[in-house]
Amino acid sequence: MQPKRRAADVAYDAIEAMISTLQLQPGSPVVEANITDSTGLGRTPVREALLRMVSIGLIVQLPRRGLQVSNIDLADHLDVIQTRRALERLIASCAARRATAPQRAAILHCAKAMVQAAERGDLDDYMLADHQLDIVVHQASQNHSAVKCVAPLIVQCRRFWYAYQHEGDVTEGARAHMHLAQGIATGSEDHAVAGAHQLMDYLERFARRIIDQ
Repeated sequence: MQPKRRAADVAYDAIEAMISTLQLQPGSPVVEANITDSTGLGRTPVREALLRMVSIGLIVQLPRRGLQVSNIDLADHLDVIQTRRALERLIASCAARRATAPQRAAILHCAKAMVQAAERGDLDDYMLADHQLDIVVHQASQNHSAVKCVAPLIVQCRRFWYAYQHEGDVTEGARAHMHLAQGIATGSEDHAVAGAHQLMDYLERFARRIIDQ
């Protein structure tokens, strides 16, 4: 049985989803009352979640203007990917070494769902499977420090993708995720790390297409 999650963690996940899918646009104000209404959670867990997001830079606190969603910095985004690359390599290696049999099966299942969604052109299902894959891989890695560091970078990459998805190739992205998943599922650290690099190469090419326009 899964332990009951803290209300602040539930609130954090809900707000993170709003930011990564651009329901809360970059630069837009963040109104605590609106968040509590949309999530159905109390003010205390929502406030705790918002403060946590301020601490990692997803939300900024401006003097006399309150909270707002941080902007997408195109120049900084390549640094985000470079940093994420180092963490993803570590997480992939740990997951390949430490994953349980059910986790390896679940990782492959999520990757296959991404491939199928990409073939259908179903972006919502693609991103849902992508998020589920991240969750299982992170659990399998058993490296809480790396996961804590990479989580906000994934949100930055996800909302970048949502903002510029017309330039993306989800089929290519799905192949990279499958490469990563197969490496973890087979317990091959080299294969998993190569898959992580392939995924980051894909994200970097995507970012450079946007930046160079």
